[in-house]
Amino acid sequence: MPKLAANLSMMFNEVGFMDRFGVAANAGFEGVEYLFPYDFPADQIAEQLDKHNLKQVLFDFPAGDFEAGERGIAIQSARKGEFQDGVGQALEYAQALNCKRLTVLAGLAPQNTSGAELQEVLVENLKFAAGEAAPHGINVLLESLNTIDAPGFFLFRTNHALSLIEAAGSPSNLKLQYDVYHMQIMEGDLIRTIDANLSNIGHFQIADNPGRNEPGTGEINYTNLLRHLDEIGYEGWVGCEYKPAGNTVTGLSWASEYVSP
Repeated sequence: MPKLAANLSMMFNEVGFMDRFGVAANAGFEGVEYLFPYDFPADQIAEQLDKHNLKQVLFDFPAGDFEAGERGIAIQSARKGEFQDGVGQALEYAQALNCKRLTVLAGLAPQNTSGAELQEVLVENLKFAAGEAAPHGINVLLESLNTIDAPGFFLFRTNHALSLIEAAGSPSNLKLQYDVYHMQIMEGDLIRTIDANLSNIGHFQIADNPGRNEPGTGEINYTNLLRHLDEIGYEGWVGCEYKPAGNTVTGLSWASEYVSP
């Protein structure tokens, strides 16, 4: 049965961030993820995890000024030092929180820069991040986004992400983060793509389309897709990175088979 992780950046926004851990646990979740932890001391987050018997599943490397619209800096040559410093910061948090997955957001493609140059920088940064994370048993994940929600995002196809992982030397701890919502918009053909690339996928995230709300509100057959992940032997986590259409707890009826308060 899929192991669902609540994404605390999007879910349980009825309460403040540090209170979401307890609410998620009370709703039946055993794992949590979110975009960034860096506004809070790691020891305070660790205290919440321990208090509520939760596993920290995943968070992202620092990605620039997210509130101002940046969506990563890993393709920007002038910010390689900033990216590398962010890798160090993320690893400190990951070790404090016993988190084994960190996500790279490539970023928005700047104008007047060739795709080949951006790709070269990204591959170099992926090699660096994977190399730094490997001694700690941490997987580095590369995620493609859709270009409707993130216009101009550099990485928006599964095959492109896989080609970058290969160009980085395919280290065993560099994997694909497959977000079903993003890839339904950009590619469709979800199950066939998952089957073809399962060995390279280190994490799944889900939301329905359109709207990016909870499963059951849109066009994706999540009953079938989650069952299929079981059938093909996926044993990792599935992050619920969706925006609840209403109250988070009220909208969890779709997950009653997988989490129980």
